[in-house]
Amino acid sequence: MKNRDELSILIEDYISKLPFPAQPRGLYEPIEYTLEGGGKRLRPLILLMTQSIFNPTMEHELNAAAAVEVFHNFTLLHDDIMDNAKIRRGKDTVHVKWGNSTSILSGDAMVIYAYSLLSRVDSRYLSKVLEIFSKMAIEVCEGQQYDMDFESTQNVSLEEYLEMIRLKTSVLIAGSAQIGATLGGATAQEGDIVYRYALELGLAFQIQDDYLDAFGSRELLGKSIGGDILEGKKTFLSIIATLEADAKLREEFITLLHSDALAPEAKIEQVKEIYNTLNVADIAKKRIEKHLNAALEILNELDLATEKIEPLKQLVSSLLDRNN
Repeated sequence: MKNRDELSILIEDYISKLPFPAQPRGLYEPIEYTLEGGGKRLRPLILLMTQSIFNPTMEHELNAAAAVEVFHNFTLLHDDIMDNAKIRRGKDTVHVKWGNSTSILSGDAMVIYAYSLLSRVDSRYLSKVLEIFSKMAIEVCEGQQYDMDFESTQNVSLEEYLEMIRLKTSVLIAGSAQIGATLGGATAQEGDIVYRYALELGLAFQIQDDYLDAFGSRELLGKSIGGDILEGKKTFLSIIATLEADAKLREEFITLLHSDALAPEAKIEQVKEIYNTLNVADIAKKRIEKHLNAALEILNELDLATEKIEPLKQLVSSLLDRNN
C-alpha cells in the first residue's frame, strides 16, 4: 500500500498531465492556471487513501481522484467571483486575471470535464460513483446558496452555520472518501463509515480555515489574512463572538463587522481584539479538536487491521498540527 507522500506525488503527476485542448486558449488556459496552483489536494488524497485501505491495487482510481480535484477547483473559481476574492494560493484569482465571464465559463467546463474523468472508472462501480458524486455536487451548490443567504441574514445560529459548512465544504471531502471506498470494493456499511469519518474531518477543516483567516499567516493560507472580516462574512468565529458577547459588545461587534468606514488593517485589528476579549480562538480550537476526535472514533468502527486505517488517523493528526 502506497504511503501518503507517494499518493500525493501520483496525484500531482496525473493532474499536471491532464490533456486539455490547445484551443480556445481563453477557455483552457484559466483551467490549467487554476490546477497548477497546487493546494492541499486533500480531496483526491483522501479518495486514494480510502480506496487503498480496501484494495491496494490501483486501476482507474486516479481518474476519480482528478475528477474531485477538478470539481473542487471549479467551486473555487465561482466562489472567488461571489466573494470578490483577489488572491488564491498566493496568485491572482481567475476572475481578476481574465474577468468574470471567462471565470464562469472555464468553471462550467471544469464540471463537465470532471464528469468525463469519472466516466472512466471501473464499470462495476460507475453507477454508484456517479450517484455519490452527483449528490455531493448538488449539496455543495446548496451550501453555497446558504452561505450567500447568510450575507443578508442578521441572526445565523451556530446550528445553521454548521449545516452550511457541512454542505459547502464537508460533503465534498466525505463524498471523495466514499468514492474511494466504493472503488476499493468496500461494503455499503464500510463506505458509510468512511463518509461519516470524512464529514467530521471536513467540519474541522472549515472551522480551522475560519480560525486561520483571522489568526493564521498569508504563507500558510496562500491568501490575505482577514478577508472574512473585511467582507463581514458569517464564520464560526463571528457567530461565536455574537453568542459570547453581552448586548453592548454584541451591537458594537456587529456594527464593526459591517462597517466600511475603517481602513482594512484597522478593521481586522479591532475585530481580532474583540475575538481575543471573548476567547473566540480557544473556542474554535476546541471545536476543531472535537470534530477530529469524533472522526477518530468513527474510524474505530471499521473492522480492519490497525495498520490499514493508520494513514487516515495520521490525516487527522496533520490537521490538528496545522493550527498550532
